[in-house]
This record gives sequence, structure tokens and C-alpha cells, in this order.
Amino acid sequence: MKSTQPLILIVDDDPGILKVLSLRLSASGFRIDTANSGVEALNRIKTELPDLVLSDLRMDGMDGMALFSAIQEDHPALPVVIITAHGSIPDAVEATQKGIFGFLTKPIDKEQLLSTINSALESAHSPDESWRSAIVTQSPLMNERLNQAERVAKSNVSVLITGPSGTGKELMAKAIHNASDRKNEAFVAINCGALPEQLLESELFGHAKGAFTGAVTQHEGLFQSAQGGTLFLDEIGDMPTSLQVKLLRAIQERIIRPVGSTRSIEIDVRVISATHRNLELAMEDGEFREDLYYRLNVVNLDLPPLRDRPEDIPLLARYFVEQSAQRHNPKVKGISPGALHILAQAAWPGNVRQLENVVEQTVALSGAPIISEGLVNQAIANQDRVIPSFNEARASFERSYLTKVMHITAGNVTQAAKIAQRNRTDFYKLLNKHSLEASQFKPGRKATEFIEQKKAG
Repeated sequence: MKSTQPLILIVDDDPGILKVLSLRLSASGFRIDTANSGVEALNRIKTELPDLVLSDLRMDGMDGMALFSAIQEDHPALPVVIITAHGSIPDAVEATQKGIFGFLTKPIDKEQLLSTINSALESAHSPDESWRSAIVTQSPLMNERLNQAERVAKSNVSVLITGPSGTGKELMAKAIHNASDRKNEAFVAINCGALPEQLLESELFGHAKGAFTGAVTQHEGLFQSAQGGTLFLDEIGDMPTSLQVKLLRAIQERIIRPVGSTRSIEIDVRVISATHRNLELAMEDGEFREDLYYRLNVVNLDLPPLRDRPEDIPLLARYFVEQSAQRHNPKVKGISPGALHILAQAAWPGNVRQLENVVEQTVALSGAPIISEGLVNQAIANQDRVIPSFNEARASFERSYLTKVMHITAGNVTQAAKIAQRNRTDFYKLLNKHSLEASQFKPGRKATEFIEQKKAG
């Protein structure tokens, strides 16, 4: 039976520091284990899992951050506190954003040491996970992002969530809201790419009566609806540049002015935004304001695609089977191991959203209590027929169209722009947006690449 005294693993390549910390913490009632390197620490953890790891940052071989990353792979909930003689604000920020619980500088103050350790143990032993309950994962990558999200939630800084479509950016935004002090206030979301410019401006900032044709009453915008809470701006990269100026002013000055009104309204709203676009490229193309980008991107959370978290596929599939069965086919009770294996081997370009759609299809069609391999194979074969979002469909069409006209003109951008009836500058922007280069469509390109590959081989 495990002792009720918490076990602390101290890791430092300085024997003197190990001895001092061991004596200090054992005198405070903790059980102590020690290691003089990161590699030895990992071996100790395999023998007995500690309740907390207290590690030096600067060590020969594996340093404290590398040790933390290795611990996260198998024990993402194990709290780690970093100690160093080279303390600095950048080190502390980097450490805490990556999921380190605490950061202490030598010489270590005894009261601060004990306070940090007790806080970490209390957090680890009685965590409130309700804030992240909508995000189903066992992936170290996603748990790292969630650790970052929990830490940044307590501040009021703006967060930009990036990643491919279908990775759960709105769920992450809602999780940050739930972990924040604003959790009892409104969480309001809007897709900036789904509305025309005038309507989007009115939805965000509101409008006065008579501000434009059809404005027969005064309208309260989403900034006001989110007062005291969180406003989530999805697909911020699709916001018209003219509105970006007004959004920047609202964030900087915490004041909005409804369309057609002379009255300014003070706001207390945390802004979280998300996009699947590369905003740095959009800035270079003049499609996104640099000053707004830095206002929104105080903290960046980049969500990994499903192919980078394959361990989540079976977990998510079982979860979606349960949820879909409740809605569509209660006699379905589970999914076969063979079907799970097939799902785990798929590429999932549409990420979690696509996986959910495929599972929902199999549940709806299943005549048996267990989802079979055959149903999954059929659903995956038909997955291209899963209806994409409007933005995804538009992006897919644009890339396909650009590729076609560039092939027709053998990479001649001027001719391609004439076919598309766009000016040459705009056409280049479209090519950049979809990571297409004129040189890849030039005649003889493939043959030249083949010759170069043969030479290299």
C-alpha cells in the first residue's frame, strides 16, 4: 500500500543541492527520492511514480525542460517544478507555457519552495477537469496544449488558436473560457468568414436605428452580448481589412461604437480568435493588419492535426459511437476492434470533424449492436461525400481551379490571370494563399526533378 506521505523526486547534478533539498523537504514531512541526471530520473519514475518532480533546469546531457517533455509523454498529469541559478523572465514564461507548474530561482527560499510544492500537490490530487470535459484526448500533444490553455486562462490576454480545420478550435476557446474567472459570464462565438462585411460589422458592434436600409430598430452587437465574458472570433483571417481597424480599436481602447451611432460604449470582453490560415503570409499580402495580429496573438495555441495524435482515434471513435447512438440508433453499443484498427489507419484530412461524421454514418446505418469493419470500410470509401464547411469547399475549389489554369498555361501567370479574369497581382496572392508556385507547372519540371533525384541517389 502506498504511503500517505507524498513522494518528491529531486533531480540535480550538484550533490550538494541534492543533499540540502533532501534534508529540507524530508524535515517537512515528504518522502524523498533523488537522481543526479535526467536519464536516472526517468528510471526512478519507472520504479515508483512520484507525486512531484523537482528538477534543476541546467544539467549536463538531458536538461530540465527535456526531462519534463519526456515525463509528459507517459505522465502528463505529473507536476514538475523547475529550479535554476539562471532564472529569468523568458525562462519562466517558456517553462510555464509548456506546462511546468512552478519556476524557482536559486538560492531557494524555504517558504516559497514549500508553498509551490504544496500548491502543485493540491492541484494534482484534486484537479477540477470540468473546464476541459468537452475535449476528448489522451494525446501528450493535446494535453500540453490544454496545460497551456489552463495557465493562460487566468490572465486576460488575447489568445490566437491556430491549426487545420476540424481540430477543435472552438472547443479549445470554450475550454479557456470555462477555466477563466469569466466562466460564469457569456461565451459568444461568431464565424467571421460566414457573413458579408456590413452584416458582420453590425453583428459585432451593433447598430443604431436607421443606420442603414432595414435597420428598423436598435441592435445590440456581440461585444455587448459578451460583456464580462468571452468573445470568440472564428476564422479571423477572413475578416475584411476595413473591419480589422475597428476591431483593433475595440481591443486597444475597450470601447465600441455601433454602426450609425455617435455614442461610444465601454466593454469588458476577453477576445479569443482562431484561424486555419497562415496569418503571417496574409500580412505579407496586405490581407491582414500587422498591428491587429500582434494584439490577437499575445499567446498562440497551435492545435495538432489528427494524424499527429493517432492515439486519440480509438478514444474519440468510442466517444462518438456513444453520442451518436443516443441520438440516432440506441441499439448500437460499441465498435469492433477491427473497425477501430481501420479508423486508426486512415489519413483524416478533415481531422476530428471528419472522424465524427464517419462514425455518425456507421451508427445510423448499423443493423447490429457492434459497428463492423465492413461498415467502416464503406464509410471511409464514401468520406469524400462528407459535406465540408463553406470555407473548406471554397478553398478546395480555388486550389483546384488555380491548378487547372496553371497547367493549361504551363505556368505562365500572366496568361493564367487573363483566363481567370483577375489582375496579375491578385492572381499571385491567390497562388501564395494556396502555396502554389508557377515554377512547379513549367514544362519539363517533373523530368528535371527525376534526373536530379537519380543523380542524388
